[in-house]
Amino acid sequence: MTKPKNAMEIFQHLDRSNCRECGDKTCLAFAGAVYTGRKALHECPKIDATILQHYGAGPGMRPAEESQDDYLEQLQRSIRCSKLADLATKIGADYSNDRLTLKVMGKNFSVDVMGNLHAEIHVNPWIAVPFLNYVLFGKGLSPKGSWLSFRELRQGHERYPLFKKRGESPIKGLADTYPNFFNDLVHLFNGKAVARQFESDISVVLHPLPKIPIMICYWKPDEGLESSLNLFFDATADDNLDIGSLFSLGTGLAQMFEKLSRRHGAD
Repeated sequence: MTKPKNAMEIFQHLDRSNCRECGDKTCLAFAGAVYTGRKALHECPKIDATILQHYGAGPGMRPAEESQDDYLEQLQRSIRCSKLADLATKIGADYSNDRLTLKVMGKNFSVDVMGNLHAEIHVNPWIAVPFLNYVLFGKGLSPKGSWLSFRELRQGHERYPLFKKRGESPIKGLADTYPNFFNDLVHLFNGKAVARQFESDISVVLHPLPKIPIMICYWKPDEGLESSLNLFFDATADDNLDIGSLFSLGTGLAQMFEKLSRRHGAD
């Protein structure tokens, strides 16, 4: 099995028709998703079988995750080749002084024309990659207010077991342990407590990106039944962002919440 050196090596083996049958906007975006392990090469319906054999890229085969930083650099290069002002108009972001700025978890997050990131919060790949994909490829559709579970999103079903393990289960553990968990989400991250949704006991909506709301629904333990928690996405989420980036947002939120709970001793 041969490991590709970069996303461009994968891209050279694609037909470059941008047919979108894989679910990505362009063949280059698909190549980046394969290189970072968010998609498998066989998900391209036009890839030659000999190429699959060369890379050992049958179903379930994905490159290692350490390439995430490389993919981030590729996205930053794509920003340099784009008209940032036009991208800002498309997604409804602010643009001034050669910077596109929007809110991430209620805080300013920017990218300049050279692809450099500037933020009021710590910049790490779990938010930086979705942010740049949102800027480059998002359709800018406004949320419909119709909610779907992660597995109901396009290409979400196969990733759901890992999403539950890395995203929903850790957040449920925090909600079980810390009584003020949901109040903290509302006050720290400009969240919004909403009316009972899906018959849950507590529902909070956060905006990790402006048009990518995530609703956290929590059911308390009741009459011998243990608690449960699910994350829901607006029905437009997989049009505004690829499934790999939505996965990163959900699991990244869990990591951030856990770090904050350890640091501040939530009670």
